[in-house]
Amino acid sequence: MKNLLYIVFLLGAICSAQNENKNFKINKQEYLENEGVNVMLAHDFYPEGHQGGVGIIQNGIRVATNGDLRLEPTPGQWQPVPKVGERSVDATNQTINLRMQFPDSSKNRTGFNPVEYPDLFLAYTLKIKPEGESFKIIVDLDKPLPSEWVGKVGFNLEFFPGILFGKSYYMDNEFGIFNRQANGPGYYNEDGEYRMEPIASGKKLSIAPEMPAQSITIENLGNDQLELLDGRAQHNNGWFIVRSLIPANATKNAIEWVVTPNMIEDYIYNPVVQISQVGYHTKQDKVAVIETDPKDTEAKVTLHKIMPDGSTKTVETKTPKTWGSFLRYEYYQYDFSHITEPGVYFITYKNYKTSPFQISESIYDRNVWQPTLEYFLPVQMCHMRVNNRYKVWHGRAHLDDALMAPINYNHFDGYIQGDSTLTSFKPGEHVPGLDAGGWHDAGDFDLRIESQAETVQGLARIYELFQVNYDNTAIDQNSKTVEMLTPDGKADILQQIEHGLLSIVGGYESLDRFYRGIIVPTQRQYVLLGDPANHSDNETYDAATGKNISMGEDGAPDDRWVFTEDNPERAMEAAAALATASRVLKGYNDSLAEKCLTIATKEWDRYSFDPNTARIELATELYHTTKDEKYLDYLLDHKKYITQNFTNIGWIVATIYNDVENRKFKKFLLEPAKAYADQVKAQAEQTPYGVPYEPNIWGAGWDIQNFGMKQYFYHTAFPEYFPKSYMLNALNFVLGTHPGVNTASFVSGVGAHSLTQAYGINRGERSYIPGGIGSGTALIRPNLPELLEWPYLWQQTEYVLGGGTTDYLFLAIAAGHLLN
Repeated sequence: MKNLLYIVFLLGAICSAQNENKNFKINKQEYLENEGVNVMLAHDFYPEGHQGGVGIIQNGIRVATNGDLRLEPTPGQWQPVPKVGERSVDATNQTINLRMQFPDSSKNRTGFNPVEYPDLFLAYTLKIKPEGESFKIIVDLDKPLPSEWVGKVGFNLEFFPGILFGKSYYMDNEFGIFNRQANGPGYYNEDGEYRMEPIASGKKLSIAPEMPAQSITIENLGNDQLELLDGRAQHNNGWFIVRSLIPANATKNAIEWVVTPNMIEDYIYNPVVQISQVGYHTKQDKVAVIETDPKDTEAKVTLHKIMPDGSTKTVETKTPKTWGSFLRYEYYQYDFSHITEPGVYFITYKNYKTSPFQISESIYDRNVWQPTLEYFLPVQMCHMRVNNRYKVWHGRAHLDDALMAPINYNHFDGYIQGDSTLTSFKPGEHVPGLDAGGWHDAGDFDLRIESQAETVQGLARIYELFQVNYDNTAIDQNSKTVEMLTPDGKADILQQIEHGLLSIVGGYESLDRFYRGIIVPTQRQYVLLGDPANHSDNETYDAATGKNISMGEDGAPDDRWVFTEDNPERAMEAAAALATASRVLKGYNDSLAEKCLTIATKEWDRYSFDPNTARIELATELYHTTKDEKYLDYLLDHKKYITQNFTNIGWIVATIYNDVENRKFKKFLLEPAKAYADQVKAQAEQTPYGVPYEPNIWGAGWDIQNFGMKQYFYHTAFPEYFPKSYMLNALNFVLGTHPGVNTASFVSGVGAHSLTQAYGINRGERSYIPGGIGSGTALIRPNLPELLEWPYLWQQTEYVLGGGTTDYLFLAIAAGHLLN
């Protein structure tokens, strides 16, 4: 009997320990952890981009975010968000606490994206607390809500729609299916704001019960109900929202939810094999990266070749090399650089099979950089009608550009006009010379001087170095018409350089300075999806003459505004781009080439200040263009500054290293080049990808492209210090060899698997523009790499001009030249 009691006691203790192991715990990184589920509290704070507050990662996928108090049921961009205070762990009560308040003074009618806050001061503590296999979300208010805010302030938790379409939900006795689009009925509230009826209301919500990996239940322990809302009713980029209101007179436990994410017992992240989705040149290093759960066991990796008859041939099977820990995973590397036989291959590791990829000497000759030149850049062209066989990408837009912006004005997208226009033009007056050229910057259609100049300069460098005379686009500036996939006998790159310069030079000739940017005046115009020809009536409104009184919201004319600024550094950067372009336009458009050089030298003479990166770059480009020794003397006079700032400047002076015969110039660069090479080597060794990966909010793809572009110049100037592998690793990263479960190429339409939902002008159709380059895999703090299949996350899939476009073009074209 005693033995039996002991066995029962022992079994009970074992079961208790096992159950205890299944409970949520607070880990050293200050978030809740249990099996494959993590619950963060403001490790990220970017609520405009669906990153912040309470966030839930469930079995490898971020399913929920932005758990926090909000003043609207379905908030969008430019709406009030709370100020984030300090996060602390209360070990005694096993809670993670976060102090929050409205308003946030850093955003209230000020800053880069100003937000208009109402007259409400609200301070509170947001908590998450382990509750066995569940966790609690608790909100304690410092004071009860003012009576006029009761019924308006609530706790929201957003759920990612991309995995929920077609899945079911239960709310008490109600049930249904998550729809792909926002459906009515809707109504207008007492403030005249459109609202959609809740999808469901009740006390307990079950989300996707048929999907074990992502099912979750939420129960409201308070008196109010939960509401399941469709955040897309007012904002196309909204998510599904679970919300409950703050009751009147409530302070402690004003919100108390119990959340139970379904956990998979003994969850292990499935391994992922990351490769270039395009493939590899026969001569380049070929390294696949294998990402695994730290608890997983090592296995062998197999390389297969696809044969013409549909059969597959096993090329080799071997044990991958252990790399070690990075982010939340363990990594291995499979080096198959010795495989040089041309063909189509794929790799398997356990139950994972990669997309097919090529090994070929002509890998970069077609279908890699060409879509960016023949699709993406034409689609982004402003002031043009862009035709693609049966399709019109957009009509002739912004032919009414542009009116001088108001003075003392802080635009909602970061443009600031001071107390003067800095020109002879008055606010509201039409500025000529701005109705031609330029490219729309991503999905918001503005023309920033830096994006225009960087695009021009990047294209000019490509043409100068590699003589890319590819022609598959007809561009007619007289009729303002583009015909894609239609050769016209002219090099597309030269035509694109010319197009960018028509905007930059045209603006400069009118303003006697570079514009800061050109952008629509109202938010209603700014959020336009689709054809930018619908931004305005394309007829010029001029405040001085009263011609055309077409107005947008707030009584503003529908014409775009042009902003100016006194920014010597940005002016130097733009001037450097013109100096570069002037070299390659000779013989193609001599008049424009001459104007570019005249403006560049004028800007050099306009400003006089201590050296910085921009001034060093302008001196370098002016020397390269004119061979005037005064610019080389300037570089030599400031060699100490260049040496001390070689990390940022070295690649710039390296662009002329092989063309300069001055021994002093060459000699002083060698020592900092060697020191920087050691730094690059150390950075590359910190990740399994051979490149530095340090994203902030945006994915790091553009930064890594830029890193790779610069490595080309380091390699060609100092090959003894900088191997070409860094540049090629950067290209492979962009094309698919990057962290996370989504191994898509960041370049839409390029490679076997790529971003086909992206933040371009056609994101409303959940589509993409071939050749557009997203910023790519972001980091959800503290350690989750994420690239969601969703077109509205600009920090992951937005297309941009400037280096975000031309650095990729440069990398892919340079790779072909170096390897051949």
